[in-house]
Amino acid sequence: MISAVSLPPRLNGNKSQVAKRDLVLIITLIIMRKVFFVTLFLIGTIGLVSGQSDSLPQKYKVAIFAPLYLDSAFDAVDGYRYAKNFPKFINSGLEFYEGAQIALDSMTKEGKQLDVYIYDTRSASETLEEQLNRRELQEVDLIIAHCVNNEVRIFAEAGLRLNIPIINTTMPNDGGAAANPYFVVLNPTLKTQCEGIYRYIQKYYAVNPIVVFRPKGAAEDQIKSYFDDFSAATMAIPLKIKYVDLTDSFTTRNLRPYLDTARKTLCIAGSLDANFGKRLVAQLALLNKETPAIVMGMPTWDGIKEFNRPEFKGIEIIYSTPFYNAKTDKVSQTITNYFNNTMYARPSDMVFRGYEVTWKFTKLLFQYGPDLSSNLGNKQHKVFTDFDIQPVLNKSSMALDYFENKKLYFLKWQDGVVRSVNW
Repeated sequence: MISAVSLPPRLNGNKSQVAKRDLVLIITLIIMRKVFFVTLFLIGTIGLVSGQSDSLPQKYKVAIFAPLYLDSAFDAVDGYRYAKNFPKFINSGLEFYEGAQIALDSMTKEGKQLDVYIYDTRSASETLEEQLNRRELQEVDLIIAHCVNNEVRIFAEAGLRLNIPIINTTMPNDGGAAANPYFVVLNPTLKTQCEGIYRYIQKYYAVNPIVVFRPKGAAEDQIKSYFDDFSAATMAIPLKIKYVDLTDSFTTRNLRPYLDTARKTLCIAGSLDANFGKRLVAQLALLNKETPAIVMGMPTWDGIKEFNRPEFKGIEIIYSTPFYNAKTDKVSQTITNYFNNTMYARPSDMVFRGYEVTWKFTKLLFQYGPDLSSNLGNKQHKVFTDFDIQPVLNKSSMALDYFENKKLYFLKWQDGVVRSVNW
């Protein structure tokens, strides 16, 4: 998909390499500010033109939205605001764009004809609604969005209004979409995540003692409601789940009475609060020798990097994620090598997300053209992730509301080692 690059020396994370990475990112922002975003956010035609004009392949138009914060990074006279530093809040959107750009460059090598528009959702001169109302968007064939929570509804409504497939790549939120065959939620909603966790426990831990530890809160009540709903609807034997409310300062003394001394207790963190999850794991780890337990986390645990610390040693941790990449395949290694060589850093998960989403759905666009919206669930053109995009039906009318990725990977983390579990 992308051409091979030479393998540079391994990065040691020293200050000079960090400075090089920041410099590369700053130069990237300056180029984007002065070249890409001065004319209607139009990158231009990406692709190779070959042969006679009457035999040119079909050309499509794609729009990519991401929070790039270009107006925040530069002052009124286009001066860079942060001297030699690179602010972290820009990373996610820029890394997503970098991954998408690598995928688009790969399309170039295949001779694909694309007009690609890049929009900064943090623009100070235009709101997201104004960007989505631009004239060029009326002719776009596909929109890929790296969005935040309050933007999901805006994107969903725009897709329905414009009859353009919109891929929500980041937020586990449907934005209230209804009767919308153009909207895809790649990061599964909390309801889907809870259903997957319930089914996973049914398959592997149904005979274990099961306890949900949770703080009090509306989100925690919602999680309990989802588990209760699945328990009432399941065709198998419902799980026997005990719910235990904890205060913020809970200790091993509060947990010990609910742990079985004869069998491993499956302890579920019934909260999206990652700090609560880390405290729960740390306290259970202290009890692990006398009352061994397994901890099931929420999808927010995918961002926790501290589980390799000594205080978490010994305890078995499981959590779900829709995006799993072991980074052992050829494409991942090539992207990693490219970043080591040019960015003096390792590519983040958002780089791989930008790459695979852009590659997969742009390839489907070339395959199906105007019929893309009828083939959004096609499993071809896999890169790293086995997406399982299914229609979500309205319970009352049984009509399609939107599409959602139902695939979950379950990861086990123990003593600093992470591995995927097939199920």
